[in-house]
Amino acid sequence: MTSARAGMQRSLVYAGIALLFWLGAGSVAAQTLPPHIQAELPYATLRGSGSFRWFGLLIYEATLYDKADKRDTNASNENGLALDLHYARALDGKKIAAASIEQIERLGRGSATQRQRWLEQMRALFPDVESGTHLTGIFVPGTAARFYRDGTWLGEIRDAAFADAFFAIWLAPNTSAPALRTQLLTSKPTVTTSQRP
Repeated sequence: MTSARAGMQRSLVYAGIALLFWLGAGSVAAQTLPPHIQAELPYATLRGSGSFRWFGLLIYEATLYDKADKRDTNASNENGLALDLHYARALDGKKIAAASIEQIERLGRGSATQRQRWLEQMRALFPDVESGTHLTGIFVPGTAARFYRDGTWLGEIRDAAFADAFFAIWLAPNTSAPALRTQLLTSKPTVTTSQRP
């Protein structure tokens, strides 16, 4: 009986170790960053995610990564963040640029001259997307906004005012998609919901 009890206890201990290993492996997998984001923000972690819908149609899933750990000594990346948009439908890159500048203007960011320059830079940089395409923006405070398509470098707009204005589209308190902003700024991903146009 003592031998049976000892065997049962060993089994429970092994099961517990296996469960801890499995949970640990799952959390490591969940924390794995896309390589281009890890290269830009080595200590970034998932902040939140949500979806953007226009009149009920899913346009993209958004995921925000930021740095929970400030050990990075590269001052230009301190407090940086990455916003990844996973598109659900095909869109023209020039239309993405135009929609972005409309939102920047609605937020009251930049002068007319700055917005025109930013529009031209975005038109030159933003590619057409298809369902499944990832566009990632990296915010480098006080320096630039950097862009990737499916993990491949597109380029950067080296203008701190533009970087602030561009990421304000999603993160400013007066964004046109407040529910998405709330989802992005939560500590974990949330269930997707419809956004107002």
